[in-house]
Amino acid sequence: MNSANRLTPYLFMAPAIVIMGIALIYPLGYMMYGSLLDWNPSQSIEEAEFVGLKNYITLWGDPNFHESLAVTLIFAFVGVSIELVLGVGLALLLDRNLRGMTLLRTMFILPMMIAPVVVGLMWRYMFHPTVGTFNRTLEALGLPTVDWLGQNALLSVIIADVWQWTPFIFILSLAALQSLPRSALEAARIDGATAWQQIIHIKLPLMMPVLIVTGLLRLIDAFKVLEVILVLTEGGPGLSTEILALRISRTATEFRELGVAAAMSNYLLILLMLLTAAMFTLSRIQEIRANRVRAAAEEDS
Repeated sequence: MNSANRLTPYLFMAPAIVIMGIALIYPLGYMMYGSLLDWNPSQSIEEAEFVGLKNYITLWGDPNFHESLAVTLIFAFVGVSIELVLGVGLALLLDRNLRGMTLLRTMFILPMMIAPVVVGLMWRYMFHPTVGTFNRTLEALGLPTVDWLGQNALLSVIIADVWQWTPFIFILSLAALQSLPRSALEAARIDGATAWQQIIHIKLPLMMPVLIVTGLLRLIDAFKVLEVILVLTEGGPGLSTEILALRISRTATEFRELGVAAAMSNYLLILLMLLTAAMFTLSRIQEIRANRVRAAAEEDS
């Protein structure tokens, strides 16, 4: 009987382990093996020549790969930073009981419900140099027009991403705000803390673990953005908006270098794993600080 009880949890876990092995571990291993091959779409993986780390070494010295990596880092960190500031700010602004607030909150989350291809087309029309909404507005105000999808292509892509995904930060930030212990806020009010002091010293420290995880989720997603950039700029002009996800797709389909594309995917995977480890470490540190703030507020109350 004791032996059966010990085996029961593993029996329940077995289906999940099998599914994970099929859906995650096998494709990951397939990609890692493919990155060691000189492989193109006309060959099966068994026919490809084994070249070891050649693809990784080639990429390490490829200036185009370096430029795509730099564009990816700028796009992800700048875009997500702006989204965090706007999302948290909107959550703090709308965390109150006012008439029509439910409708307003619903309107804020509409952009993230739109398909990425539609978002790309919509912003491409708005950024059009002659008939686009932005340049027509600038002309009406007597201001010079802007080459949105030319000299300012990366900025334009970031603007489109911020518009679509700030609501994601807003929703999670608002949920974090509404779950804060009221005792801590009441204690701060009793001590005479202003609204700004409550935000800086109580709300933000207590929200920080949630904000770090939220930022991590958005960063991971930003590194994989493809459709919006493909529709907006197709990675141009030049390589100014070609992030790694787009370069991986082009390497596999246009350049027909599956082994190099797999190696590039593994570089991206390593980068995301390092980022995830760093963010979870920071989240743990912030969670300890939040617990101290919460305990101090409970003692004061």
